[in-house]
Amino acid sequence: MTNPESSRQHRSRARPSASRTPAQAKVPLRKLLRVASVAGGIQFGWALQLSLLTPYVQQLGISHAWSSIIWLCGPLSGLFVQPLVGHMSDRCTSRFGRRRPFILAGTLLIVAAVLIIGYAADIGWLFGDTEKSRPRAIGVFVFGFWILDMANNVTQGPCRALLADLTGKDHRRTRVANAYYSLFMAIGNVLGYATGSYSGWFRIFPFTYTPACNVSCANLKSAFILDIIFILVTTYISITSAHEVPLSSNVAHHAEEAEGESGSAGEAFMWELFGTFRYFSAPIWIILSVTALTWIGWFPFTLFDTDWMGREIYGGDPNNGPNYDAGIRMGAVGLMLNSVVLGITSLLMERLCRKRGAGFVWGISNILMAICFIGMLVVTYVAKNIGYLGKDQPPIGIVIVSLIIFTILGFPLSITYSVPYALISSHIESLGLGQGLSMGVLNLAIVIPQIVVSLGSGPWDQIFGGGNAPAFAVASVASLVSGLIAVLAIPRSGGQKPRTHT
Repeated sequence: MTNPESSRQHRSRARPSASRTPAQAKVPLRKLLRVASVAGGIQFGWALQLSLLTPYVQQLGISHAWSSIIWLCGPLSGLFVQPLVGHMSDRCTSRFGRRRPFILAGTLLIVAAVLIIGYAADIGWLFGDTEKSRPRAIGVFVFGFWILDMANNVTQGPCRALLADLTGKDHRRTRVANAYYSLFMAIGNVLGYATGSYSGWFRIFPFTYTPACNVSCANLKSAFILDIIFILVTTYISITSAHEVPLSSNVAHHAEEAEGESGSAGEAFMWELFGTFRYFSAPIWIILSVTALTWIGWFPFTLFDTDWMGREIYGGDPNNGPNYDAGIRMGAVGLMLNSVVLGITSLLMERLCRKRGAGFVWGISNILMAICFIGMLVVTYVAKNIGYLGKDQPPIGIVIVSLIIFTILGFPLSITYSVPYALISSHIESLGLGQGLSMGVLNLAIVIPQIVVSLGSGPWDQIFGGGNAPAFAVASVASLVSGLIAVLAIPRSGGQKPRTHT
């Protein structure tokens, strides 16, 4: 039971300046569409990262058991960077607006990071690497990879928060804006995975092929050059379309004073973020729990999707064998088909949630996700017992079934990319949090499970023979449980403000 007076006092202290910005006229949907376009550029790079970098890091010499540890940087940076950036953007008094400076800064960091990753082998070679030993290239790659994940987290939170700012308290338009964001993520995925599936980029960009950088490396480098062009274009469209109202310095100063004598902005931020947990209503905790379980399901797939295709379906090895490279390219094709379904679902998202309820749609999609992961385990078992692995190309039937599973997973992925953000944005509004900090709260439920998966999946898989099956088994269980909770526990009217119980 909550004390109404203490709750009001807490909201007065925690309420960031976002809640005091001047009221704006309803933003046209076409403008929301342009603002959301930046997601396409960000996701183009993510698609390349997800489809190519796990195989590439193994080709540099890092074992499968340790490859998942490299991905630990994403959730670790997300644990602190995205909530902190969201908090800072809530109070930013720049004349260019609160969110756009962070979006631009994040984009420039992404550009720098992909250049470091793309040229890691060349930099390592310059400092003494050889064909058989590339520790310097690995070090440069890991440094660039951490910068890239940090930059993605700097950019994504303000992007989501900007859309929430523009839609205000109109929950239907909030769902539409998140559906637009999901749509552009799908477009970025399609283009990124299509780029990753093509093996001839080194011919179009011949300067990428060097003594230190073989064909696979040159294709990766070329893909990242295309990524730079695309993200710069979409960022320009987005930040020039969003005309933010600059935050008054007096309002920001008042918000900082309300944080109390915590000593520093970082302390105030962490105190505010974790201090709000005690005031969360039951629906908020349910949303965060379902989100956490959902990402325990998704993260093994995002880590090892193309690696699974190269290893378990094509029977290849990252360090030796054309079958592995063929499997990686086929995995990228599957992810491209996945993104097509993601885009189509995004267009139908608002109607689905309005008709059936956001919680029900989310739950059914997670149950479907669990079925798909179980299907991957079945295909792995069948492929291992047919007897072609290590000897021949996979039967066409095995490849088609694998591609169908990848494609179907586009539906639950679209739900994951939009519904939780719309739900948390509307439910947490009653606490008086700014939208930047709201996205940070949800992000905690995403990155903590990712840390667990990053630490455990590689060694866990290695214990059971070095494959990806154990991680997918855990993913299927988590997805099923999260789906059942969403169907049974999230109210049908998920987009409405929760009532305050006294």
